[in-house]
Amino acid sequence: MNRPPHTVLVVEDEAAIADTVLYALRSEGYAAEHCLLGAHALQRLRQVPVDVVVLDVGLPDMSGFEVCRALRTFSQVPVIFLTARNDEFDRVLGLELGADDYMAKPFSPRELVARVRARLRRSGPVEEAGVVRWQPHGRFAIDREGRRIRFDDKALDLTRYEYALLAALLQRPGAILSRAQLMDRGWDSDTDSADRTVDTHVKTLRIKLRAAGADPDPIRTHRGVGYALEV
Repeated sequence: MNRPPHTVLVVEDEAAIADTVLYALRSEGYAAEHCLLGAHALQRLRQVPVDVVVLDVGLPDMSGFEVCRALRTFSQVPVIFLTARNDEFDRVLGLELGADDYMAKPFSPRELVARVRARLRRSGPVEEAGVVRWQPHGRFAIDREGRRIRFDDKALDLTRYEYALLAALLQRPGAILSRAQLMDRGWDSDTDSADRTVDTHVKTLRIKLRAAGADPDPIRTHRGVGYALEV
């Protein structure tokens, strides 16, 4: 039996851009839906889950950042921001709120579809019902299919990039991984290639680990080289 098409929700208030994106997605076989307002998108996402959200930053009723912040309280669906702004502050803010990618207007619809496809690949297959595969690593445990990590049996509430960084470090406990290596394992594009982006996510990850009782800090900084994880 064929799998139903992936559903992409486009949250965009400019009709011309929304129509172009919807057409590009549907041409590639995706089930694309459209919301004009952030509040309507959140209501839709609470009712029926989707596979990817394409989210404009400048919406009439609330900012895309506010939508993403609210969305992350109940869903980890991949989010790709669309915005007319492309400065580093906005990119880092979006990533800190839990976004997965960032495209500045004007953009290529074909590139956007490629990034949607990349997000779906990284999301991976859905695990079998009732089957959870936790792999222990010292005080950590990771369910790679479910994209979850625990510390001392406490579930960590991680953004996708925080998960990607910690999962990469857990693959090689004690090994020093450079920022480039960490980005290669967790990032999709060159748009977020600044070292500060990795450092920002490590900082927020440390805060969450400390709140879960990690003392001393298990993430070791090796200046000029990268990071390592002590399990």
